[in-house]
Amino acid sequence: MKEYPFLDLALANGPYMDELKAAACEVIERGRYLHSTQTELLEQEIASLCQVRHCVSVSNGLDALRLILRAYKEMGVMRDGDEVIVPANTYVASVLAISDNGLTPVLCDPQEDNMNLNSSLLENLITPRTRAIMPVHLYGTPCWDTALMQAASNHDLRIIEDNAQAIGARSDIAGLNGTFITGGLGDVAGISFYPTKNLGALGDGGAVVTNDDVLASIVRALANYGSDRRYHNIYQGYNCRLDEIQAAMLRVKLRHLEQENDTRAAVARAYNEAIDNPRVKTPTIFEGVKQIWHQYVVRVEDREAFRAHLADNGVGTDIHYATPAHWQPCYHQLEHGPLPMTERLASEVVSLPIAHPITPDDARAIANIINRF
Repeated sequence: MKEYPFLDLALANGPYMDELKAAACEVIERGRYLHSTQTELLEQEIASLCQVRHCVSVSNGLDALRLILRAYKEMGVMRDGDEVIVPANTYVASVLAISDNGLTPVLCDPQEDNMNLNSSLLENLITPRTRAIMPVHLYGTPCWDTALMQAASNHDLRIIEDNAQAIGARSDIAGLNGTFITGGLGDVAGISFYPTKNLGALGDGGAVVTNDDVLASIVRALANYGSDRRYHNIYQGYNCRLDEIQAAMLRVKLRHLEQENDTRAAVARAYNEAIDNPRVKTPTIFEGVKQIWHQYVVRVEDREAFRAHLADNGVGTDIHYATPAHWQPCYHQLEHGPLPMTERLASEVVSLPIAHPITPDDARAIANIINRF
């Protein structure tokens, strides 16, 4: 019986192994492990990809969002207790970044078709304390529409993209600066380079991308102990830097990102065409939108039986995410309204294998197993 692991990072990185080893050796031999050439070049390349002026590389995706919100507080845009609207079905890091800055997360239920923030609910969630909306491009599908932009414009709100899962994705609607690529749609975005991402480091990593000169300058200082130059600390900052080894690893994989995203899209199409089981709801493929398929997520009411059936047939699965933020012990006191779609998705979602070495033929074979469920 052929095995289809959900994700094996050694296999996923296999096609780039020689390049990764050569890049690591170059950094080691150069002897500059922070604030050097690889980091500078990575920032230029990520800024170009996202079609923005600034990229600040940082330690991870959570820190990217934390630094953005802290910078807005330093700019006087936000104060303790202000509110940030965030989808309720996101990974908890999106919410942690808000509360960690003394701000209040306001949870918004998602749409059913794309599982992203439901912008039609925004007007009912906005209060005099609302300062920002944080759309999350969940699973690699852009979260962007005219209602989101209109709500932000009507109430003078910042749009902070959580682009942890969607680097390289494109919307069919232009963003605030006329570009279409995620990370460059709103005022600022946080990116994660966690190893499982389509563009993943061999450890932790992240970035902040923006066209805002002041915001970028403050984020860069905050990430380096709050200093604008050596031994001169203008903020009470953090140590949130990306190292040269990880920057070099990311630059190698960035050269292959478009191919990686295109391959995943082909696998997703194969799944959608081949899965024919009324008990399994496949994700929507949107025309005119570039989805990068960080995860391929189906919905099944009898989830545990479904996963057991796949496991018995050599197919690995995962759940993203079974426990939304408002069910987490650390947020038991978080006030929120009804979140029926969030809770329904949490009980039904199952992620199928999609990363290399999974091919469209593998997807069709897995679909045949699914069709027997």
